[in-house]
Amino acid sequence: MNNRYFKILLPIVGVLMLSWSFWANDGWLELCAGLALFLFGMQCLEEGLRQLAGSKLEQLLARSTATPLKGLLFGISGTMLLQSSTLVSLLTIAFISTGLIKLAGGIAILFGANLGSTTGIWLLALAGQNVSLSPLALPLLVFGVLASFTGDKGKAAGRIVLGIAFIFLGIDQIKDGFSSFGSFDLSHYHAGGLKGQLLFVAIGLLATVVLQSSHATLMLTLTALAAGQLDLGQALATAIGANVGTTVTAALVGSLGGNRSAQRLALAHVLFNVVTALLALALLQPLTDLVRWITEPLGLGGNTLIQLALFHSLFNAMGVALFWPFQRQLAALLQRVLPDRVEPTVLITELAQAVPAEPLTHARYLNDRALDSVDAAASAVAQELQHLARLSLEVICHATYLPVDQLRQQGRIDEALINAKPEAQALDAERLYQRHIKGVYSDLLAFMGRLELPLDESHQAFWLSCQVAALQLVDAVKDAKHLQKNLGHYLRTDESAARQAYVELRRHLLESLREIRALNHSELPDELWRERLNWLDERAAQFDTEFRRRLFESIRNHKLDGLQTSSLMNDLGYASRIIQSLRNALLLGEGHELTRQLRQLAEDDGPVILQL
Repeated sequence: MNNRYFKILLPIVGVLMLSWSFWANDGWLELCAGLALFLFGMQCLEEGLRQLAGSKLEQLLARSTATPLKGLLFGISGTMLLQSSTLVSLLTIAFISTGLIKLAGGIAILFGANLGSTTGIWLLALAGQNVSLSPLALPLLVFGVLASFTGDKGKAAGRIVLGIAFIFLGIDQIKDGFSSFGSFDLSHYHAGGLKGQLLFVAIGLLATVVLQSSHATLMLTLTALAAGQLDLGQALATAIGANVGTTVTAALVGSLGGNRSAQRLALAHVLFNVVTALLALALLQPLTDLVRWITEPLGLGGNTLIQLALFHSLFNAMGVALFWPFQRQLAALLQRVLPDRVEPTVLITELAQAVPAEPLTHARYLNDRALDSVDAAASAVAQELQHLARLSLEVICHATYLPVDQLRQQGRIDEALINAKPEAQALDAERLYQRHIKGVYSDLLAFMGRLELPLDESHQAFWLSCQVAALQLVDAVKDAKHLQKNLGHYLRTDESAARQAYVELRRHLLESLREIRALNHSELPDELWRERLNWLDERAAQFDTEFRRRLFESIRNHKLDGLQTSSLMNDLGYASRIIQSLRNALLLGEGHELTRQLRQLAEDDGPVILQL
């Protein structure tokens, strides 16, 4: 209760304190207003570019890791376009966490994102402090609003134009705020000593974490430098801290996502930026001398803004040059430090006498970061369908009192096993459904419902197919629950016509489950795969016909009574629906074009949907 009140009161107190600070100092108000406009403009620019690009940016990202150089170039160009290395990093984490790109490719993209982030500060430095951008911003505001009335593409383009306009307005407002905010002067703190350098590194890191934008931190640094409220050494140390601050969001997302691939990439990001920052600090004076040596012949020796931009580019390029030859070794090290979690052969390992308060099984592969990209979300859903399919097959095996490893067996079925009576410790399918299926299915539906990105026609069809496939798996488990009651009763009885009929039904179900699993793992051409599926359908229909014929023949011979026959007819229906539901789920996954695309993106990882 106290924690809830604290969460409510803390924002209120923060707003009141901020409001009082605005009333107390007009320069502080102008500075914060300019920063708000700048951040809002960055947000508009990112959203507009992503909406305009649609899934092309994601498709390019997925295919940009064929070579390290391609990954580097994508990181540079993507960050230059979006002006957000954090966004590119998070999108890369989303793709690597769902298997669409590999770790080595993600590392190359991160190198490029760090280089690409230097372009923003160059634009700000070249604009200088004596150029007012507000006159350019006003017509852009008008054009941006007008474009938003011309359809979806026009709205996205208008969002980009509005973003640029707000960035221009924010830059001018920040300049005005610094010029009138005289009390903010850190120039008397000398950054020559290690303590002074670390102080301003910490300031840059903290500002970037709070603002969630290294561009905003560097914009503030440039403006303070131009206003004489920072000297060059302090500004250089602040730029180093801003670079490290960009890793905090990526590290947090990677650690909370729980996915090993995302954690490895986040750790690589942290290692790169921290090592680069330490190297830049150790070589701060030589790098400063190098910057001055380059700028003085060009007549820019007195332009501290250009010197800061050049320093930012130099130490990021130095970091890439240091790490570039060791990409494979870095990836191997990360895989040893954070090894993959071993996938168990059998997912359901509980005992019949389990404790009452059993935790629900939840989704394994769904994380909020995947919602940043349509393709990443689709891949996460496909992997979670594999998880749900494995659980469903295991529940069906338990419902028919068969060991799960029988699904993977080949050749003739063990007749002794098929005729065996259920063991005393057999698991109840209803309880297995409640514990292992419902949680995963509800997580899957909730995840799919939270996707807010626009879907093209292909993705819409894929999304619908995944929803139907999940429903088919759940329906198969529900039918298995109903089948278990009579099946267990008659299998525990002595030899009779009714028991023999249930043994036949059990054998048919196991044969069909094996065939469905084989189809899912098959690499046959599409035409032969369809022929084999048709053969499964024909065999199932033939079994239904023959089974019904034998039932009525047994009634005529007085081997079965009406009650037993009605039970067998109902349970034949359950068995047929189990096979049909699994067959439909398999066909939905196998026949969709996007499934094949995801397989290609995942290279040799095997089937994407319903790996039974």
